[in-house]
Amino acid sequence: MYVYGKNVLKELLNSNKTIYKAYLQENLKDSNIADMLNKKNVKTFYLSKNNLDKITKENHQGVILEIDDYKYYTLNDVLNNRSSNPFIVILDHVEDPHNFGAIIRTCEAAKVDFIIIPKNRSASVNATVMKTSAGALTNVKIAMVTNLNNTIKKLKDSGYWIIGTDMDTNVSYDELDYDMPVCLIIGSEGFGMSKLVKDNCDFIVSIPMYGKVNSLNASVASAIVIYEVLEKRKKVSCEK
Repeated sequence: MYVYGKNVLKELLNSNKTIYKAYLQENLKDSNIADMLNKKNVKTFYLSKNNLDKITKENHQGVILEIDDYKYYTLNDVLNNRSSNPFIVILDHVEDPHNFGAIIRTCEAAKVDFIIIPKNRSASVNATVMKTSAGALTNVKIAMVTNLNNTIKKLKDSGYWIIGTDMDTNVSYDELDYDMPVCLIIGSEGFGMSKLVKDNCDFIVSIPMYGKVNSLNASVASAIVIYEVLEKRKKVSCEK
């Protein structure tokens, strides 16, 4: 697939990902980019902006790269690669690639173990997601599953506590201590969690709203709760 952007380039060069070809805009001002590609022996071609625009209509910053399609992890990978106190995030049909990319970036910063997405009706890894994540995707493990509810049941059987996020609850997100294997579920834009997913949750928490709006963007909501999990775990660890 084609990906683009200077931050994406830098992250890819610092990872083990193979860059097959690089397309740079003619007269690109940042000479360091060409030097970095040359050191990695990446085939580099110089094109006009018009020709780069034919590859992608997005803001490519004069840099387009050809890499392998993303290889998703499986549920077995999630179950068989547990940390001492695992933390995974499930996206319940989050379809906006910009939200998906922003959530990936937050998960990378928070060292979330895995992100799980459904195969259907969900944003998948593409150039927009890679760009929005600012290259963080190279350090995040994403698993794709065919059935979220079966996945949740298997995670429960493996010892995870399923924590959903929804506005229709009186339990605030900061009331739990999160000192347990956590599977945090973020609902889709506009619709939230599906009923079956909601029914399978052990806890459902909300973010209090004090203004006139009644909901937050999925990526913003996920960042708030993800960092609450980290803070509570840190507090519990200090108290032990």
